[in-house]
Amino acid sequence: MTTAVRQAPHHDKLTCYVNYGCRLPECVERYNTNERDRRRQKKTGDYQRYADAAPVRDHVQQLIAAGASPRGIAISADVSDKVVRDLLLTRPDGTRTPLKHRVLTANADKVLAVTADDVVPHYVLALGTIRRLQALVADAWPMNRIAQEAGLFPSYVSQLLWRASAYDGLKVRGTTALAVARAHDNLRGRKATRNGIARKAATTARGIGKSRSWPPTRYWDQHPGAIDDPHFIPEYGKLRAQIIAEEAHWLMTAGRLDRDQAAARLGVSLFSVDRALREHPQTEQELAA
Repeated sequence: MTTAVRQAPHHDKLTCYVNYGCRLPECVERYNTNERDRRRQKKTGDYQRYADAAPVRDHVQQLIAAGASPRGIAISADVSDKVVRDLLLTRPDGTRTPLKHRVLTANADKVLAVTADDVVPHYVLALGTIRRLQALVADAWPMNRIAQEAGLFPSYVSQLLWRASAYDGLKVRGTTALAVARAHDNLRGRKATRNGIARKAATTARGIGKSRSWPPTRYWDQHPGAIDDPHFIPEYGKLRAQIIAEEAHWLMTAGRLDRDQAAARLGVSLFSVDRALREHPQTEQELAA
């Protein structure tokens, strides 16, 4: 009985030597070099097999926010797709993944070495960028402070925010999306008034966000991956009756259901649908516009 010999799919990583028994001279030398480095680091006390996954995850998420794909990041970093996917908070189907707290140091170094020039496209949809700006304003950060953090002109940040109601198809440079994503991650979770922002300016910013029902960063934290999803419609600041009215109206117009059927589809009573439509009659005009 013979056993099939597995052939290494590539000869540029340690796996061909370790997992496939490859003994090509260059692969043997790569393995020996790695072993010599590992033993030397252990001897000097510098060897760290694992690194903190948090900064690596932040870097990956910022690149993705700027339009990069997990696959593209993995290829550029010369690591497996699984290394990058395991760092993400959600799977492609939207389900959450367990939070990874550590990653191999070698993989961390490779991923952190990936730059925007390596993987970020020239232009990306502005949706995620605008939502991040809105979230920071809702968190009480003034636009000029956000612009300073992102390295952008305040007038440009203001222009993006005021065009938010018509951002369908609007695009920004990939480098701009990356800059805003990094500013968002640097400012989120920090209190504006404790970081150089006057109370009056913070109150004004928060008021702008509240008046426009812009979801703050804590809302997006509850919906990992949704901030860049054009199919996700935030319902922050909306009353339950308003949500029922909007969904019922859509079912009755686009789905051509009657009120009884719409109520059954939503899992609520006919009375709840009737009351919601009475309390929010503007829903029909807004959705018909």
